[in-house]
Amino acid sequence: MKTFVKFCGLTEPTAIALAPEGGAAGFVIDVPASPRSLTIAQAVELVGQVPPGAEAWAVVVDPSTELIRRIFDDIGVDRIQVHGRIPEGLDFLEIHHLVPSLPVPLTPEAGPLPELPPAESYPRVHLDGAGGPLPGGSGQRPDWEMCHTLVQKAPGRKLVLAGGLTPENVGDALTTVGPWGVDVSSGVEHSPGVKDLARMRAFLSAVEAWEKSHA
Repeated sequence: MKTFVKFCGLTEPTAIALAPEGGAAGFVIDVPASPRSLTIAQAVELVGQVPPGAEAWAVVVDPSTELIRRIFDDIGVDRIQVHGRIPEGLDFLEIHHLVPSLPVPLTPEAGPLPELPPAESYPRVHLDGAGGPLPGGSGQRPDWEMCHTLVQKAPGRKLVLAGGLTPENVGDALTTVGPWGVDVSSGVEHSPGVKDLARMRAFLSAVEAWEKSHA
């Protein structure tokens, strides 16, 4: 599978095992309002179960410099997806492994097209629906045409589309937006924070089917 796929908000080993090779398992860290939130101690145990060939990503909101460093040092994730403010005082290597989450308006009337952060600092960028109450699993779908415009403005850039994706619509999203990768959480759950393994498999199958039809 050529498309990068990230399953986000994972809390159980059975769901972590489905993270695909070349993709990622996402763990929400220290966001108490989220039903998917983990403590650092919980995350340490789960990150060790990420399959070989898949990356481990932490997902945080307005983190401190200390939290960023604790997550890298204590949990050992490959990347940290940041919603909100990126703290000051980080070194280049730390910044280079952060993935800013760029809030994209839900409709063109809701706001202007956001500016992508510099590629030399942030090789990967996460596109999510603006105004969602929580990172990962809000189900807020960003305007796909605006996301497509961002993809066109940054050819070859590793942009990951999130927000409202499901097994049923991911093929349409890939066609319309043309992102490097996709990120799903609530679209493969049967209740908030509890993954549906059948829907996770269906999501991967839908991406594979789209790739075959566009080979």
